[in-house]
Order: sequence, then structure tokens, then C-alpha cells
Amino acid sequence: MYDTIIIGGGVSGLMAAVAASKNNKKVLLIEKNKSLGKKLLISGGGRCNVTNNLPYEEIIKNIPGNGKFLYGPFSIFDNQSIIRFIESNGVKLKEEDHGRMFPVSNKSKDVLQVFLDHLEKQHVEIRLNEVVNEVLKENDKITGVKLKNGDILNSRNVIITTGGKSVPQTGSTGDGFKFAKNLGHTVTKLFPTEVPILSDELFIKTGELKGLSLKNIKLSVLKKNGKPRISHEMDMLFAHFGITGPAALRCSQFVLKELEKQRSETVNMEIDFFPEFSPGQLRHNLDEHVNKQKDKSIQNILKQQLENRLVEFMFKHLNLDTTMTGHNFDNNSKNKILTFLKSFQFKVNGTQSIEKSFVTGGGVNLKEINPKTMESKIVNGLHFAGEVLDIHGYTGGYNITSALVTGYVAGLHSLEN
Repeated sequence: MYDTIIIGGGVSGLMAAVAASKNNKKVLLIEKNKSLGKKLLISGGGRCNVTNNLPYEEIIKNIPGNGKFLYGPFSIFDNQSIIRFIESNGVKLKEEDHGRMFPVSNKSKDVLQVFLDHLEKQHVEIRLNEVVNEVLKENDKITGVKLKNGDILNSRNVIITTGGKSVPQTGSTGDGFKFAKNLGHTVTKLFPTEVPILSDELFIKTGELKGLSLKNIKLSVLKKNGKPRISHEMDMLFAHFGITGPAALRCSQFVLKELEKQRSETVNMEIDFFPEFSPGQLRHNLDEHVNKQKDKSIQNILKQQLENRLVEFMFKHLNLDTTMTGHNFDNNSKNKILTFLKSFQFKVNGTQSIEKSFVTGGGVNLKEINPKTMESKIVNGLHFAGEVLDIHGYTGGYNITSALVTGYVAGLHSLEN
């Protein structure tokens, strides 16, 4: 008889095991891969963006998928608790842009080792290459799990930390959703988030801008009325299939939501190449540059400020005379250029698949989970944590924060059962 069985040895499963194994409790961690923490090792480009140091309010803002649910778990264990836990175990962290916290060594394996050392010290039993077929209950109370080989393992608590359906090579193939449904839980619609965006625009198909990287632009998903549903000021990249890079990844879930809302095959997106300038300021800057170099072609003047390929594409797209100089730069041409630079619109028709996304949107319905304990409101002794839940954030340490916090709270509560 185990006190707690944890299914899934990813980020939240590791943290749940650390918390659940306090006070000499008998804990089993089951992982279907041959090693623990596969997703943790590749997170942050192999450096492990372990959490974010921003205040609660900012963290919640960066978790558009039900971030407010985390106020409950945060009251017990939060981002500062994560930092203290990692650093008190010998791995120093450093803060980078936007509050992102990384190990000073830049090695995710150092973070993983903190967990592995704890599991060893607290005598957590680990079973690798083992698949759970079913979570067992009797009279709405957890009794244990049944393995693929037919073995039944008894336990008072089960914590499901199987992840979502993103990055399936790490073992996240949606098992937890199947368990949840079989135990009477509802799972909200699953969708990819933090994923590249697809477009069938001719300029995308011809590859005219393929590989072009844009710095600090404002990318927006537009509603039917032409107003932004969401905007992000970050970098982006044109690709052979559409757009990618931080701004595109953050907009991706809203592309899917707008496609659904508009009941359309495409939605419009908009790029503001100079979000730091108002239209009036941009006009003034352009006039200033042109007046100083009247003999030069407008195209060459603009190439001083913008990527050459972007300027050439703009002239072709707007059907402008490439030989036009400052002497014959008419208002109509000027207005066309300014409109393009502040609000270039193009159509997109979806995103890449959930398997190619960094984070899964949707999951176990939060109305059925107690936020202070992460325990099911339907089955006693059943807990959920991490990406299996209907919580999703932007990249930048927000999802791992959610996984670690919910994992810890689930593990801690299992001590009381």
C-alpha cells in the first residue's frame, strides 16, 4: 500500500513527489519514459527557464488560459518558493529579461538533479518504462492504479501529472485526459498554443520574405470589425508556411479563437513595423530623411531604416515606382508607405498542430478541482497538476511555474489524506 502514486515524471510530477514524500510517506513515481524530466531538460533551449520573478499580477497576466485559478495554489507555494527551493539545494539562479529565471550554469540538468537528489533522499520509489492503463476507484475514492502488464498497485492517493499533448516525444500523449474522463471528469476542448501560424498568402507561398526577421514589431490578431483582439510587441520571423517567433507564438491561440468566432476560414493579422512612433511621428521622420537626401531614390532612403527585402516587397506590394526620388515623392505614395509601415495586413488560416505546439490549451476542467489542494471534487484522493489542467501561459517561465506550484500543492495535500 502506497500513500501516494504519481503518474508522470515531468516537471509537476517531480515536484509533487518531493512534496508528497515528506514525513517518511511511501511514494511511487511512475514514468513511461526510460528517464525522468525529459521536457524539463529541453525547456528554455536546454537552459531551463525554471520560473519567473515578476509579481503575481504580472505572472497571472501572462497566463491567459485561466491564470486566475493559480491565486489559490500561490497562497501556499509560489514563484518565490520555487526560487528558494532550487537555490537552497545548491543551484544558483540568475534573472534575465522579462523576469525569466535560469540556472547560473545555463544547464537544465543541474535543475533536474535537485529533484533527483530529493527523491533519493526521501526514498521515493521510481518505476521507469512503466505504463499505467487505469486509475482505480471504489465508492468515489481512489484505491490505486492498474499497470499495462496487469499489476494492481494500491494507494490512498493518485496524482495525475501526465502533461498535455504538446511535444509528444517527451511522453505527453494525452494519457491524463483519458484517465480524467474515465474517473468522471470533463476535459475542455484541447488546442495548440505557443505554436507557429499558417498563411496561404501568395507572398508566403513564393517565399519572398522567408527567413526575414523583424525586431520589436507589434503583431495583432484582428477581430471582424478590424480592431485588435490581441497585440504583442516582440520579434517575429517569416517562414515558408507563415510566421513564427515570439510575437507569432503568443498570438497563435487567439488566431484559433477568432477563426472559431468569425466562423471563417481566414482571419486578418496586422504588423506595425514602428510601434514606438505615432503615425504623425513616422511621417515627420520620413519627411526629414527624404528632405536631407532629395536626389536619392525613396527605396534607397527606406533601406537605411528597414531590411532591403522588406522595402523591395513593400514597393512591389504597393505597386510603387522604384525610381521615385525625393523630388517627385507625391503624397499618395507617401500615404501608402506610411499605411503599410503602421498597419500591414495579411490573412492567416490556422496554426500548426497541437503536437508541434510548446503548450497545450484546454484540459481537465478547473471547476472540478479545489484550487487550494489540487484535489478532485469528484473523487477523494485524486489530484491533478501541471499541463493536464486547463491552464496555459505564454513562454517565459509561466507554464513551468504553474506546473511546479500545482505539483507541490497536490503533493502537499496528499500528506493529509
